[in-house]
Amino acid sequence: MDDTRILLAHGNGGRLMRELITDVFARHLGNPLLDTDADAVALPHVDGELMVTTDGFTVEPLEFPGGDIGSLAVHGVVNDLAVAGADPLYFTVSALIEEGLEIGALDRYISSFARAARQNHVVVVAGDTKVVRRGEGSGLYLSVAGIGVRRASTRLAMDRIAPDDVVLVSGPVGDHGIAVMLAREQFGLSGELRSDSASVLPLTRAVRDFPDLKFMRDPTRGGLATVAHEIARASGHSIVLDQNAVPLRPEVVSVCEMLGYDPYFLACEGRVVAVVDPFAADDVLTRWHALPEGRDACIIGRVETGGGRVILETGLGGRRVLDELEDDPLPRIC
Repeated sequence: MDDTRILLAHGNGGRLMRELITDVFARHLGNPLLDTDADAVALPHVDGELMVTTDGFTVEPLEFPGGDIGSLAVHGVVNDLAVAGADPLYFTVSALIEEGLEIGALDRYISSFARAARQNHVVVVAGDTKVVRRGEGSGLYLSVAGIGVRRASTRLAMDRIAPDDVVLVSGPVGDHGIAVMLAREQFGLSGELRSDSASVLPLTRAVRDFPDLKFMRDPTRGGLATVAHEIARASGHSIVLDQNAVPLRPEVVSVCEMLGYDPYFLACEGRVVAVVDPFAADDVLTRWHALPEGRDACIIGRVETGGGRVILETGLGGRRVLDELEDDPLPRIC
């Protein structure tokens, strides 16, 4: 038997599975609440409104400049709670492992997961492990559920968005999507661009007490334009984005121009899109600019009455409609 790679026997509930859970998962994720012999665990009492989210992660390749599937899974769930005005507290994680994956690689990804969880003060309280046949799992899938407690002092909801509100973003968009694509070395391209995969908790904590903050969202799959479409559809108003104001790194612009991608639809994994009353925009930017994660934050658009569309004001002074995303230009990016 090959003791350096995952075998189907690692998922059969016997000795090998027990050893894998103990030697990899419990070694990195262990804490007083994690009982690998229990079917369910009790959580301590929490004061405040509980919030829950869940997400699955299937990135390819499993490691990319700026992160890997482990840290990405933590950041993805932390960020979903953060933009809802919550602090994350507890995670569960389910690992779907492909037969043949190197155990050393699995150890790196779970170590990365554990490190990112600790950095965000998250405790993993339960988990599950399954093994699928070779060729059926692309190495590793992670499914993570997160529980947090709402700390925002204002209600964050799309129904609060009104005409003349402004749209902000905390930094350059599209970095994650292009970084993952370059890591695949498709189309003969490669580069040094790093994913923006990171926790946005510092950004959301800095502004969630503003009463004029209306809404926050992390622009993951579908990118900035998809968040704008969600707002337009829910509010009935149009979102107008300023092409000259949307921050884009030169590497992202170059790849998009060569391959015909639209950067406004590319995924981010460490950015926040916010909608605020125009009188509060400068205060939000001041707080974001004081943080390393928000030094490139800027106003990128506004809300216009009616229409329910997403419009891009071009650098030449014209306008074009950004239609809702239908195909998937970069699958398996998160």
